[in-house]
Amino acid sequence: MSIRIVVKKNTYFDSVSLMSISTRANKLDGVEQAFVAMATEMNKGVLKNLGLLTPELEEAKSGDLMIVIKGASEAANDQTLVAIEELFTHKEQGGQHEARYATLASAKKHVPDSNLAVISVNGLFAAREARQALQNNLNVMLFSDNVSLEDELALKQLAHEKGLLMMGPDCGTAIINGAALCFGNAVRRGNIGIVGASGTGSQELSVRIHEFGGGISQLIGTGGRDLSEKIGGLMMLDAIGMLEADPQTEIIALISKPPAPAVARKVLERARACHKPVVVCFLGREAAPADEKGLLFARGTKEAALKAVLLTGVKKESLDLHPLNWPLIEEVRARLTPQQKYIRGLFCGGTLCDEAMFAAMEKHAEVYSNIHPDPAFRLQDLNRSVGHTFLDFGDDDFTNGKPHPMIDPTNRISRLLQEARDPEVGVIVMDFVLGFGAHEDPVGVMLDAIVEAKAIAAADDRPLEILGYVLGTSLDTPSLEKQCQMLTDAGVIWASSSTNTGLLAREFICKGEEA
Repeated sequence: MSIRIVVKKNTYFDSVSLMSISTRANKLDGVEQAFVAMATEMNKGVLKNLGLLTPELEEAKSGDLMIVIKGASEAANDQTLVAIEELFTHKEQGGQHEARYATLASAKKHVPDSNLAVISVNGLFAAREARQALQNNLNVMLFSDNVSLEDELALKQLAHEKGLLMMGPDCGTAIINGAALCFGNAVRRGNIGIVGASGTGSQELSVRIHEFGGGISQLIGTGGRDLSEKIGGLMMLDAIGMLEADPQTEIIALISKPPAPAVARKVLERARACHKPVVVCFLGREAAPADEKGLLFARGTKEAALKAVLLTGVKKESLDLHPLNWPLIEEVRARLTPQQKYIRGLFCGGTLCDEAMFAAMEKHAEVYSNIHPDPAFRLQDLNRSVGHTFLDFGDDDFTNGKPHPMIDPTNRISRLLQEARDPEVGVIVMDFVLGFGAHEDPVGVMLDAIVEAKAIAAADDRPLEILGYVLGTSLDTPSLEKQCQMLTDAGVIWASSSTNTGLLAREFICKGEEA
């Protein structure tokens, strides 16, 4: 085994690009491990944990690019390095009119008509760059995470004063005037505007609206902490106002993980004052309030999408609502042994994880997660599942210095095999997200591990049910139909929506009556 290290001084690339290049580099022949990242202390810590940190890498500065290759031989590593260099060259030559600028101020000077900055840098520098963008009168989509609450509050207050969007930090999804930014799906244009304090929740809502025949005018992400007590819903409140003033938007839909109660009341008060109808989906266990005139409530993403689309004039009778397949549920229950009583959810999307977890909580005790709203049910050890466990691999716990699982599935593959060895596990649930920014073949990259997981259970003379959900539309690449067929061919049951995913999972291991 041989290791090749290259440090490129004062060579900056954004984290999204480096995540993509690292993922592609790790697929090259002869590569055991490839790591391409900026030389931040966080990334050095990752290398230290991998046993790959050398004095040369230790001395590298945060503005330096690190390329670390662990391969079969020096010759193989030389070939891999050439291939990685080609990945960088391909990126730089990808657009006919692409230009690079050293600073945001320089970019604004050379492209004065620009009005939006997408920022993806290490969290240590993200607030500074976002502040500069706002000061240059640019709307901001801040993909970076690990930004302090204090910085987030200050940035959103500045944006509010200037009448600008401040989407993020940790904002992964937006669709502005038909253009998907970072992670997003191919959905038709329409008259429904979405404000989401949730990335995959916003994607799921847009995809279900598309499936039901509606379309999206704008999708404004706020970042997952916007509805916290500290931030106070600043971006969601401003975004409601922007959509209210937007002539393309006739209906507004709000989606969020459980908000702080005081902030939820503030947002609902603003929604009641809106002259356009508003659908509200704040995920959680509590029953949704009764609908009001102009204000409709939904417990899940599927219901929220349906209510929004029905407001456009689409008739409910014309839609395929995909009711739960109870004969299938009974078949699965009959296959599982009495010992197989637990669900293990392995998710790329936080809201998809939340929706499945909350569905399980309605019928089962012992539901744990790394993102559980109740600290008593937060996992103490992320490496060990307890009872019904739902993991969000996109949370900071798993992505600190590592690619998002929608780009690189390595963490989830190893956990899938770990859960398959547990004789008390009956159902493993996974999501597969299609669209812009995501892995080019999210199902295909997991197939070998799925086959191995089923073989592990079969060798122990027990069944293992794997339930999958592919988030995407018929317009997405790769093909939604082909991705689902690949799951079927691998013996995986697939659900038609995030809502149905959670309901199926909880019912598969429940011996009770229909509900």
